[in-house]
Amino acid sequence: MASVNVYLNFDGNCEEAFTFYKSVFGGEYPYIGRFKEMPPKEGTPPLPKEMEDKIMHVSLQISKETSIMGSDTGGEWASSFKQGNNFSISINAESKEEADKLFNGLSNGGTVTMPMNKTFWGDYFGMFTDKFGINWMVSFNEVQNK
Repeated sequence: MASVNVYLNFDGNCEEAFTFYKSVFGGEYPYIGRFKEMPPKEGTPPLPKEMEDKIMHVSLQISKETSIMGSDTGGEWASSFKQGNNFSISINAESKEEADKLFNGLSNGGTVTMPMNKTFWGDYFGMFTDKFGINWMVSFNEVQNK
């Protein structure tokens, strides 16, 4: 069965927010990555200097079953940023087949923003907004699910 968590987007203050959340919940970050760690992608403009040290992804385990995750937003992703709607539901599937089933089913009638595909960080991952305006992320990590 897939697990579901909340993914939060911030307008440049993700690190500050997660430092605060960590002070409340405790724990450690299993992963924290910055935009400057992304490999360059052919045909895409270079990363603006001000985004280099911003958070690309961070997660904080708050219970055995639940994590909160987040990132800063900027550039092409910032046009739809609005405080109050800056979250997605993140599904971690147990198999690639389950990821495809959930992605295809939930995105039906919606808008796919990133089709399911293998990513540079190793997950099979995709994003979309469903027909009701809810943002979703679906991922499967073969290593974590062994």
